[in-house]
Amino acid sequence: MSIYDPFRAKVKVVFFTAIASLVGLGIASALGWGGVSPAMPVIGTEPQIPIEAVQPALDLSDAFVNVAATVTPAVVRIEVRRRSPTPAPRRSDPFRPDQNPQARPDRISGGSGFIISDDGYILTNNHVVDDADQLTVFLQDRRSFTAEVVGRDPFTDVAVIKIDAPDLTKLNFGTSADLRVGEWIVAIGNPGFSGGSGPLDYTVTVGIVSALGRPLDLLQRGLRQDGVSQTISGYAIEDFIQTDAVINPGNSGGPMVNLRGQVVGINSAIASDTGFYQGYGFAIPIDLARRVMEDLVEFGRVHRARLGVGMKGIDDVSAEKYGLPSVAGVELTSITEGGPAEAQGLRVYDVIVSLDGQSIERSGQLQQAIALKRPGDRVSVGVYRDGRSITVDVRLDEANLQGPPEVVAVAAPVRDEVRMDDKLGLRIEDMDRASAREYGFEEVDGVVITGVQINGPASRRRLGPGWKILAINRESVDKKSDVEEIMDGVDRGEIVTLQLVWSDGRQQIVHIPVAR
Repeated sequence: MSIYDPFRAKVKVVFFTAIASLVGLGIASALGWGGVSPAMPVIGTEPQIPIEAVQPALDLSDAFVNVAATVTPAVVRIEVRRRSPTPAPRRSDPFRPDQNPQARPDRISGGSGFIISDDGYILTNNHVVDDADQLTVFLQDRRSFTAEVVGRDPFTDVAVIKIDAPDLTKLNFGTSADLRVGEWIVAIGNPGFSGGSGPLDYTVTVGIVSALGRPLDLLQRGLRQDGVSQTISGYAIEDFIQTDAVINPGNSGGPMVNLRGQVVGINSAIASDTGFYQGYGFAIPIDLARRVMEDLVEFGRVHRARLGVGMKGIDDVSAEKYGLPSVAGVELTSITEGGPAEAQGLRVYDVIVSLDGQSIERSGQLQQAIALKRPGDRVSVGVYRDGRSITVDVRLDEANLQGPPEVVAVAAPVRDEVRMDDKLGLRIEDMDRASAREYGFEEVDGVVITGVQINGPASRRRLGPGWKILAINRESVDKKSDVEEIMDGVDRGEIVTLQLVWSDGRQQIVHIPVAR
C-alpha cells in the first residue's frame, strides 16, 4: 500500500513543467516564434574618404553655411495688402439682409527684402510693393512692423521701404562691377506662405554667375502695358546679372550675396514660360540699385541723368558697315532735340565705344553707366564716326519722365530714288490716307514699308511692315522714286543702311546686306 507524499508530488509537477517549457521553447525557436532578437548588423560611422581629399569642398560648404547664418537675419518677408476693386452696386439677397454686396476681401501678396541700415531702411523690388495699401514686414525673430514706402522706381524695379524698429541686423554692400562669370553667389529670400501649402520662411539657394549684362525687356514691356509711351519706357534699364541659383517669385527683393556676405544684387526676375524657376534667374546689379536707393531716400524719386539719344547695340553686320575694329559698341539711332548729345554735336550713325574710359559693348551697359551719373555730371564719350575715333565731352542733364513724351529729332541728310523688292525683299509705297491710317501716322507723307518677303534679306534683319523710311545710306527719302534712285546705285553684296521711324516717333537704324 502506497502512501501519498505531497512534497514528492510537487517536485514531480515542477520537474515536468520545466521539461515542457524547454521543449516548447525549442519548438517555438525552430518555428521562428521566439522572443530572442537576431543579432543587429554593425553600422560603421567612420569616413570612407580621407578628409584631406575633400577638404576644399567641405570648406566651401562651410562658407555657404556661414553666409546663410550671417545674412538671413537681415532678410525680411514683406506682406502686401491691396484693396479689391469695389464692384458696382447690385440688389441684395432679401433672405440675407445683413450681407454687404460691396464687400470684397483684400488681395494679399508678398515678397522679400533686406535691411540696409540700423534705422530700418529696406531694399526690395518695385513690383513687390507697387500699389500697396498696407505693408507689413516680418523679421527672422518673429517680430512684425508696419512699413511705409519711401520711394520706388519702375525703370529699375527698385523700391525702398522703412520700418521703425530697434535692434536690427543689416547687410553691407559689395560692388557688382567686380563680379565675374563663374563666381559663386548665394540667393536668399523669405517668401512666407505659398498657396496654402505651409510656411516657406527662408530659402537659401546657391549658384554661379552665369552671365552679366542680360537684357530681358521685362521692365519696358511692363511699362508699355501700363500705358507708358515707347519713348519714356525706353529709359528702363535692363542689364541683369544671370545666375543658375534658384529664384522664384517669393524670392523677389531678396539679396544676392557673394561669399564674403556682401550684397551684389537684388533678386528680381526669372525667365520661364510658367513663372517658376526653369534653370536661370536674374538680379539687379547692386551698383545701380544703390544709386537709385540714394535718390529715393533723399528725394523720394530718382533724378535720372540723360544723354539724349536713341540707341541700338552693334552686331556683326553693323560692325562691318561701320568698319569697327570689333563687334562692340552702341549705335545712335536718334538724337533728342535740345538734349545734351545734340548740344555737343553727337549724330545719328555715331557709334559710342567708351564712356569715361570704360569700354561700352552693349546698350544696357551704356544705360547703366549713364544711370550711375547725376544730372550735371560731365562725361567723356568715345565715338567711332566715319572710320575714325573721336572724343566728345558732354554735360548730362535730367530726364523728364513725368511729362509728355519728348520730341525726338529726325536726323536725315540731304539728297533726294528702284524698287527694293529684288535687293532687300521689301515692298514700299508712297504714304496715302489709307496707309497712314493703317499704320498710325498722322501726316500723309513719306515712304512706308508695306510688305516684307519671307526669308528675304530684310526679314532676316527682323524688319516688318509699318516703318516709314527717312533715309537710305544717309540720303533723305521723301517719295518712292527717291528710294528707287538710291537703290539703283547699290550693288549686290553691299550693306544698305535704312533710317526708319515708327508712328509713335521711335526711330531705328537697320543695316541689311543686299542679296548676292
